[in-house]
Amino acid sequence: MKLLYPGDNLQEAFDRACPGEELWLTAGDYRVKSAIFTPGLALCGDGADRTRMIWDDYALKKDSKGLEYNTFRTWTLAVCADGVTIRGLSIVNNALRPEDKGQEVALTVYGDRFTMERCRLASTQDTLFLGPLPPDLIERYRGFLPDWLRQDKACRQRFYDCLIEGTVDFIFGCGDAVFENCEIRSLYEVRGAGYAAAPAHGLPQTEGFRFQNCRFTAAEGVPDGSVYLARPWRDYGLCVFERCDYGAHISPLGFDKWNDTHRDQTARFYESPSVSGRVPWVRQIP
Repeated sequence: MKLLYPGDNLQEAFDRACPGEELWLTAGDYRVKSAIFTPGLALCGDGADRTRMIWDDYALKKDSKGLEYNTFRTWTLAVCADGVTIRGLSIVNNALRPEDKGQEVALTVYGDRFTMERCRLASTQDTLFLGPLPPDLIERYRGFLPDWLRQDKACRQRFYDCLIEGTVDFIFGCGDAVFENCEIRSLYEVRGAGYAAAPAHGLPQTEGFRFQNCRFTAAEGVPDGSVYLARPWRDYGLCVFERCDYGAHISPLGFDKWNDTHRDQTARFYESPSVSGRVPWVRQIP
């Protein structure tokens, strides 16, 4: 195990780490944007309320070439290796004001067999991206995003006992992810409705996003009935909700079809036990 302290060069430590090594972040704020490329790395903190990784990139920010960052370059931490585990820390994008700045990702996961336990992910719009990208975006961003953010690969992820905060589409992507005993917390959204999940899975995928025994809560000021559990970012987006608790901020309809699309005809949304008043196209878990 190697101890790291606020002020240490985290990217250098990540790059020098050996597969399977454990890095421990002592309590404090780590103001850094970094990426993990070492497989099997374990990253641990002194608790989500004591150890925080913080950055503030946003989609409309301009880079040194005058190009906008775009959603997929705004992460505070990007995990781009398989078998990585993160425990006991917070990952925060504190750019704020997405209505002016655009999307603000806290964590990007582009790895298989990823595990996160007892962590907090905090941002506004698009807090947590679960790779891979949809195929059309893999092609669209050729030459713009680095290849390690454009891989066409299977990515399985597990989140246990975590707090994930955001406003719009704050859990999104194509990864096969399980959320167990997590708190999914909606923050006040000044532009109208909020959305927790935005899945973009392809039709061959059979797992999607699975929320098990999760609590959907809201910050003070979020109006009752103003937040949807999910809307399909692509046609066959897949979400499963099992034995979850919902606050009054969740719309009785539960789900949205995504603006003026016809994705209500193709989206694969499941809920158990069933809830009265839901949209007719949500399905019962077999």
